Amino acid sequence: MAGLSITHQLGSLAGSPIQSSSDSGLDASTSSAVVNAAAVWKSPQTNLRCRIQGGGTEIEALSPPVSPCRSPVLNGIRADLTVACQAFTTTDREMEMMMPQLEEEMMKMRKFKEGGAQDKEKGVPVYVMMPLDSVNVNNGVNRKKAMNASLSALKSAGVEGIMMDVWWGLVERDGPGVYNWGGYIELMEMAKKHGLKVQAVMSFHQCGGNVGDSCTIPLPRWVTEEVDQDPDLAYTDQWGRRNYEYISLGCDTLPVLKGRTPIQCYGDFMRDFRDQFKHLLGDTIVEIQVGMGPAGELRYPSYPEQNGTWRFPGIGAFQCYDKYMISSLQAAANAAGKSEWGSTGPRDAGEYNNWPEDTPFFRREGGGWDSQYGEFFLTWYSQMLLDHGERIVSSAKSIFETTGVKISVKVAGIHWHYGTRSHAPELTAGYYNTRFHDGYRPIAQMLARHGAVFNFTCIEMRDHEQPQDAQCAPEKLVKQVALATREFGVPLAGENALPRYDGTAHDQILNAASLKLDDSEIESEMCAFTYLRMNPDLFQPDNWRKFVSFVKKMKEGKDANRCLEQVEREAEHFVHVTQPLVQEAAVALMH
Repeated sequence: MAGLSITHQLGSLAGSPIQSSSDSGLDASTSSAVVNAAAVWKSPQTNLRCRIQGGGTEIEALSPPVSPCRSPVLNGIRADLTVACQAFTTTDREMEMMMPQLEEEMMKMRKFKEGGAQDKEKGVPVYVMMPLDSVNVNNGVNRKKAMNASLSALKSAGVEGIMMDVWWGLVERDGPGVYNWGGYIELMEMAKKHGLKVQAVMSFHQCGGNVGDSCTIPLPRWVTEEVDQDPDLAYTDQWGRRNYEYISLGCDTLPVLKGRTPIQCYGDFMRDFRDQFKHLLGDTIVEIQVGMGPAGELRYPSYPEQNGTWRFPGIGAFQCYDKYMISSLQAAANAAGKSEWGSTGPRDAGEYNNWPEDTPFFRREGGGWDSQYGEFFLTWYSQMLLDHGERIVSSAKSIFETTGVKISVKVAGIHWHYGTRSHAPELTAGYYNTRFHDGYRPIAQMLARHGAVFNFTCIEMRDHEQPQDAQCAPEKLVKQVALATREFGVPLAGENALPRYDGTAHDQILNAASLKLDDSEIESEMCAFTYLRMNPDLFQPDNWRKFVSFVKKMKEGKDANRCLEQVEREAEHFVHVTQPLVQEAAVALMH
């Protein structure tokens, strides 16, 4: 390996090159030149196809996404990544010789990174999500040299830290209570070495089948064996379709996993994590985000993309038809004196890709959602989700209580059909949010009881960027959630739902993070923002320049005295000084 260039040694970082489709609009030579640069972060398992648009014209920025199910590779990639790749072919030995000089340049920029004399209590710290497959199936760190280069670049930009998924399916893969933290031990130490803090996600869900999933990591083998024997451990829709992303919350407290309950399994996992990483908790590891459903979010798997089941902006489907959920529903119906309501969920709620007005249950006038039965069912369905969340966050709080870390919970930003009366996609996901009922206040209230952080997505989106025929309203949704968290004194953190590198998205995040909700004098900002995601596109020169400026503005805070133009100028100078380091990270990530 020593004789190969850094480009070749790190060639596995982005997985296999993606072949462009024949109808891409490019001639064969242009298509080959761009695709072979591996300018997209993909793993070999994916079957997404890349379409390059623009016919050779340099793309200034990604066009605004209109759907939560669109990958950045479908919205266009930058052809000049190929140039960056070809222009940088440093050997390992040369890279080692460069590092002292790069570190010296980084030291020169310390004042820039720390924001001069800014008050460290102000501003919003920015974290960056790591690749989903940062730890591989052999419990080692993927692409170590590339990781080091990337972490150095992030630290140089003033990023506060990183967010990483700690996969249940990797760590406890070999057997119940048998934990292998190997790759995560190494990754945590890398973060510590670079001076980056860590938000660790307890990922109790499957990777694969959701927006942006670039690899497949199933649940632990011994868990899937139990599901094979009892398929009702999986969420089930009214047509009997099973979803294996996450164990059904209907059996939370039943000893269905080799003698343990799912809640006990999650608790034991977190407890072993605490014991393994106790020397880093509260210092390097500053936050534990507890996975509570598909994609790590507190919700039902009501809009699964896998196998084309759901497409944006469909309403999704209720997930309450496994025997454990039906048993709970029947008990609730009996208690309400309506035993006839307990045998099944709504049968008139349409299919995954319907729109609200297509269905008797969700339609505007006379819809079942607004009936006595609808209120009963939606209250039960959403309360089951809340109880599930409370069980897990209560367990996490007791486990990490004296460690100095924050506990956070991620809630999905379901913004499509938000302008309708029924808010159908939110209802099927478990958020009882309608024109007449606030579905986010109960979540905020639950998190307040445990001192947990409310983490919300779709912060980067603007209403007018989304398809208006689907009455999408991400900005209004974010405001509703912010008001709920403010009411109960719950810290609010944010994430972007889709990769965005343009100034428009950055400005929207800056505005949302300031929590300017009304004309009140209440001082508040988001407690943190996590940026999706570390990949080759982030380190492309124009994107990197914008990102560095964005991080600086977030750290300055909404009360910063200095003008934003000065911040821009400082960012330009900083990008120039650290160009070799960023090139190294970009090339490593592309290959």
